[in-house]
Amino acid sequence: MKIGSEAHKQRFCRQFIGSHQHFDPETLPWPALDATALERMRAIPFWQEVAHTEKRAGAIVAAFAQTVGDPLVREAVELQGIEETRHSELLSVMIRRYGLPAEEHPLDPLGDDPYAAFTDFGYGECLDSFLGFGVFKIARQAQFLPEPLFQIFDRLMVEETRHIVFFVNWMAWQKVARGQGAAVLRAVTSMWYYGRAIGRLVGTVRRGQKENDGKDFSATQAGIFLDGFTVRGFIEACYAENSRRMAEFEAELLRPRLLPALTGVALSGMRLIPRRKAAA
Repeated sequence: MKIGSEAHKQRFCRQFIGSHQHFDPETLPWPALDATALERMRAIPFWQEVAHTEKRAGAIVAAFAQTVGDPLVREAVELQGIEETRHSELLSVMIRRYGLPAEEHPLDPLGDDPYAAFTDFGYGECLDSFLGFGVFKIARQAQFLPEPLFQIFDRLMVEETRHIVFFVNWMAWQKVARGQGAAVLRAVTSMWYYGRAIGRLVGTVRRGQKENDGKDFSATQAGIFLDGFTVRGFIEACYAENSRRMAEFEAELLRPRLLPALTGVALSGMRLIPRRKAAA
């Protein structure tokens, strides 16, 4: 299959549309939480930031969909917008149900360029998902929250994975259509957008620290989550979980490659350190 071809477009759009699942956040099997689980949930400082981000994501994707001329691509992008909005609704249901600390804030203006906003968002989602895979795996193994909640969250993880596979294929397809499909040019574009995504992630962390009013979450409720935590273990979890989730898609579809490649190099270097010490 030639990247940028009609067959490529049909493949990644049909795969995305055909894998959509219908569900209502209100009727999901939300578990009753005991006092310990509730305390852990309410101590997490970023529910407000996550809910706001998902709400903004739905608005960005919906705005971009209105500018897409190709009917099939537009159908797929519109469907992604529906899913992003549903993520926001799911989080709102969870916040209300468990009394989590979060206040709803109005969305900032989306800007005058829906294409740029969608592209920025897409690369940010690739970065957030790659890191989120590792966090999700570690938290689940540590049984930080009851398993029924992780099963609900896994619905979001599956959809986020679908979103980023759709995005990287759409990005490559439309770049070829614009005569910008050279591998080197695509790599440079990816690095530039990932740099922007990292900057936004740092800003999100700083806002979370400020809104948490200095409370040390890791020292209170996250002990079970951080017990035995290492940077290498976290990177390995991100890499392994990303590989597992990406393996679910057709082999001909593109996947995000830059972050896994950089992570693979980092892990190779880390694995050499003990050997060098032993040799010394």
